[in-house]
Amino acid sequence: MGFKTGDFPPVDQETFLEKPLQERLRTLALHWVEYGFGTPKMIPAIYVCKVLFLYVLTGTALTTWTSGVGPFWDVAHWWNEPIVYQKLVLWTVFLEAVGVAGSWGPIAGKFRPMTGGILFWARPGTIRLRPWKRVPFTGGHRRTAADVLLYVAFLASLLTAVALPGAPSASLTEALPDNTSGLVRPALLIAPIVLYLVNGVRDKTIFLAARGEQYLPALVFFAVLPFTDMIVAGKLLICVVWIGAGVSKFGSHFTHVVPPMVSNSPCVPAKWLKRLNYRDFPRDIRPSRNASLLAHIGGTTVEIITPLVLLFSTDPRLTLAGAALMVVFHLFITSTFPLAVPLEWNVLFAYLSVFLFLGFPAQDGYGIGDMSSPWPAAGVTAALVFFPVLGNLRPDLVSFLPSMRQYAGNWASALWVFAPGAEQKLNSLPHRPTTNQVDQLQAMGYPPAVAEITMQQTIAWRSMHSQGRGLFSVLMKNLPDLDRRTVREAEFGCNSLIGFNFGDGHLHNLDLINAVQSQVGFAPGEWIIVWVESQAIHRGTQHYQVIDAALGVVERGTWKVADAVAEQPWLPNGPIPLDVTWTREQQPATPPTARAGTT
Repeated sequence: MGFKTGDFPPVDQETFLEKPLQERLRTLALHWVEYGFGTPKMIPAIYVCKVLFLYVLTGTALTTWTSGVGPFWDVAHWWNEPIVYQKLVLWTVFLEAVGVAGSWGPIAGKFRPMTGGILFWARPGTIRLRPWKRVPFTGGHRRTAADVLLYVAFLASLLTAVALPGAPSASLTEALPDNTSGLVRPALLIAPIVLYLVNGVRDKTIFLAARGEQYLPALVFFAVLPFTDMIVAGKLLICVVWIGAGVSKFGSHFTHVVPPMVSNSPCVPAKWLKRLNYRDFPRDIRPSRNASLLAHIGGTTVEIITPLVLLFSTDPRLTLAGAALMVVFHLFITSTFPLAVPLEWNVLFAYLSVFLFLGFPAQDGYGIGDMSSPWPAAGVTAALVFFPVLGNLRPDLVSFLPSMRQYAGNWASALWVFAPGAEQKLNSLPHRPTTNQVDQLQAMGYPPAVAEITMQQTIAWRSMHSQGRGLFSVLMKNLPDLDRRTVREAEFGCNSLIGFNFGDGHLHNLDLINAVQSQVGFAPGEWIIVWVESQAIHRGTQHYQVIDAALGVVERGTWKVADAVAEQPWLPNGPIPLDVTWTREQQPATPPTARAGTT
């Protein structure tokens, strides 16, 4: 792999696309084992520059300068300043909400332009996805001028809170008598909190992109809690995020995440090292024992045990070791450049590990028992664990982000299948600030075959994960002409329609399909979607749907996760067993009389 040249799959560009889909999947999956996406080193270098200059340098310079604790290069002077902690969180929310932090750039499927976010959300007429249909004044699926105003006001409120100097706080002075920089004025946090919620009920995309499940509670803590309670609540928040992510890795899914993630890392150049994560390359590329150890010792165990140690430890050496381990953990994730590229989030969490647990250790009066009363601790904990518990039991009700199931492999996912030529209809979607990814690549100079093979690498990546085997099985059962159709990874395609995706299939469920269909008008059979919900923590199955954009849901069913993880990505033994529970043909021609008039 060179700086400007990538490792393109070694295929005959003239004939490869004529091969059966399963053969293409096998070729591209085996290539992924050794090269990942094959991205030129220039691409991760762009991300590193973005994080260093836009996030780290600009963020620390702005937050320290406006707080009177600079200069920003004197890290020893400001690393444990509470107002810097608050403003770095606000700065991160701002960048996430603009769309230049997570889910940005080529690795996330944004080639031209590299930014989604603000280009979509500050433009009237683009697709808006409301989370709850019963909420008044949220009807429709098109963004209005009022939506744009609310979004821009949200960004402005965040920048205002970052830019203005701190104010004295009696609770801060009581805890840190020598502190002179104060805290962010609580009044400045009211607007971001309210606009977080208002934007969220109008469009769940903005709320999730701004990582509201994690940063909104932090803003509430900043606004209403006295200083010591604020610090301890911050510890509870980050520990719930870590432990929730660790618990979500129980089961079979996460082991299948690690090998393709490591294979895609530019920091692991040795092919032999990548192959260690697979059982018997190239004959069997299911996860090896090495991958399982890396996943559940380096991942699950670290994310559950270490936060508990940090939360309750009063031993300085043990606390130092725990904080250092979490810093290494987040830096490792950053080094792999996962496809959602949450780099800023990982850098922030590395900093928070140091700030919260070394800057304000439990033995210095910042333990759970040091909150002003037992009620704040109990209330904060109950509020923080509500959605993770609900989301693991009923994943259909909660996005995997509030469920704290980040990058656990247990995702709601989908594949899109287009009849020949039908994909081009998406480019007729009004107000869309970009085009289909394959067209973006061609506009950048990629020959059509190269652009197509590049995009097919993403469906090979999906096939290497547990849910991919199920999705392709459903396609093989339902579409006998699958080899002549175009198959797309929905997470990437979703990015070009709403400007964001973070691995959350709820952002490209039936609501998005209906929103697109109402404006584009696919004919029956032109756009078929196979969509699957995450696995509930207490179930061994996943529930799927087959959707025809013109007709709606045409089939529902389940598959056993154990059957999915037992197969090779390209399904050489054919589709895994499926349990079809409902089809459109089984539906009565007219609703029962007793239900007439209902919706």
